[in-house]
Amino acid sequence: MKKYLFIAFAILIASPFLFAQPEKTKYPEPEFSDEVYYLKKDSTNTAMRLEKGSSKMETKTKMGGMGGSESGYILDGEKSTVRLKTGGSLSFIIFKGSGGSNTSLRTDSMMKANGIDPSEMSGMMGSMNDPSNTITLYKVETEKGKRKIYMMKSGGAMPFSSHKMQSSDKYTFSVRKIREGYWELVIDKTLPKGEYAFSMMGMGNMDGSTTLFAFGID
Repeated sequence: MKKYLFIAFAILIASPFLFAQPEKTKYPEPEFSDEVYYLKKDSTNTAMRLEKGSSKMETKTKMGGMGGSESGYILDGEKSTVRLKTGGSLSFIIFKGSGGSNTSLRTDSMMKANGIDPSEMSGMMGSMNDPSNTITLYKVETEKGKRKIYMMKSGGAMPFSSHKMQSSDKYTFSVRKIREGYWELVIDKTLPKGEYAFSMMGMGNMDGSTTLFAFGID
């Protein structure tokens, strides 16, 4: 009898450890939607807003193209005002918002009335909102008080110039869906020291510019 009582007591003591679930990360609620935030993973798990800027695609040629050409986006200043420490597994978050069920029902009814399959539209919208399809992380080059993201850069046809087409380096990230309209972006490898910026498709403004979210690694 004492043997069974001892076993029961041992199970009772060990049960909190046997059945304990790993603590889930508590994600903060971003103040603004459609913006990339840095996720500071500590006891508070706070969201840090990145430097936000806009830039139009600029194209420049030298000597009518013989001396080379370049096109891309430009941000003022050689360094971002947002500074992060180097390290692996940096995380960022983006919140795109989520519509209410009543709105969805009304929208579905309207689409059906016009001969449109709501499920197909939902799949298309999901693909458009997926950060892996719409967001790109670039390594930014600094030059003469500016930060530049090169979409295309060519040395031209002059002797001793590079004839290879180049562009700014891109860094990949893995996407973790937290809930509807909310994602975590985990950088796949350690970012070297330097300047960086996220560019987001569909974030164009009325004047044709593109919104960028910049930060620096020290």
